[in-house]
Amino acid sequence: MSNAKILIVDDDPLVADSLSLFLKSRDYDTSVETDSHRALRRLREGESVDLVLTDVNMPGLDGFGLLKALRELDGSIVTVMLTGYGTIEAAVQAMREGAEDYVTKPVIDDEMLLTVERALKRRKLAQENEQLRQQLNRSLSLEHLVGADHRMRKMYETLSTVAATRATVLISGESGTGKSLVARAIHHASPRKDRAFVEVNCGALPENLLESELFGHRRGAFTGAESDRQGKFLRADGGTIFLDEIGTASPAFQIKLLRILQERRFERVGDDESVEVDVRVVLATNIDLRQAVEQGTFREDLFHRINVVNITIPPLRERRSDIPLLAEHFLKRYSRENEKPVSDVCDEAMQLLVGHDWPGNVRELENAIERAVVLTRGDILVVDDFPLEITGREPAADGNGNGFQLDFHPDGR
Repeated sequence: MSNAKILIVDDDPLVADSLSLFLKSRDYDTSVETDSHRALRRLREGESVDLVLTDVNMPGLDGFGLLKALRELDGSIVTVMLTGYGTIEAAVQAMREGAEDYVTKPVIDDEMLLTVERALKRRKLAQENEQLRQQLNRSLSLEHLVGADHRMRKMYETLSTVAATRATVLISGESGTGKSLVARAIHHASPRKDRAFVEVNCGALPENLLESELFGHRRGAFTGAESDRQGKFLRADGGTIFLDEIGTASPAFQIKLLRILQERRFERVGDDESVEVDVRVVLATNIDLRQAVEQGTFREDLFHRINVVNITIPPLRERRSDIPLLAEHFLKRYSRENEKPVSDVCDEAMQLLVGHDWPGNVRELENAIERAVVLTRGDILVVDDFPLEITGREPAADGNGNGFQLDFHPDGR
């Protein structure tokens, strides 16, 4: 990302000037400030920069204080910390407080160049994804919806249009594609966002318990019903109810659901009195409901009733260009959650991630990144940090990976 604007803040003018000359020789637009207060004032007065390289130990406002002030001023400014005292504790603190990376002095040219390139690349990815999220709703933070593929862009446009309405939405997609996140996005972008969002997995409960869970029951309606119970539909009154795995619903439940969608009324189990609710219904399925209709396992009238707006989430293998963006997103989240200064995925590992078919979709990728962050012994994820089913090779016994062996003996030795 040549021509990016970089502000170098270091109270040692020799260090600051040498860094500036080196980065200028690599086509970066650099400026130097030896006083952190003056640097902050320049930015507050409107000077635009893409990256700030700041020393940690400075008189007055130190690097961590400047980092905090920059995050409050403009969260899009990327910050890399410089220090002559490289410790794991300091690195963890820098990452926890929002720094993109951490470099120890004396600075090695190649290391600094790689650090700057990685930091600016992540800034560009973050900006692209933020633009996509703003297409959905400029007042809404949808940090979990990540994707730049043209089908994802089309999906964002559909979400933006349908969120403000009361229309029933059917979300289709393989397991792990993020149907629950899309359902939540619809709710939080709607006029119902201040009311309840209630999620029910229809495939996780037997029919009798599912009806009680959704509609509630009267005391004594069945064995074990020792008191009245309010169902999920009533809890979602005024808000949104999300019915996942609707394709598993029994014929009897399908009839009741059809009536609710048509009349907005239902009866609790063991009760003859009808209850009226104002609920927006969002449903999801990982099976082909048209095929289920043809096979006689899903009611045709219910299918047409719930298929008002159909949002299909493509599997990850069909939008491989989103994999680097998702990997960066999960890497940043789990490095902070686990307080580990892991800053990037090496090119070879990223190529393997992009080439993997991901049968578990986004959920599988997220788990792979989390596992790699937890187990890695380096600050960059390498091939050996990922499991055999992704890399196609056994992890090495040394290096940055986690290829080590523990020998267990039944006698305790």
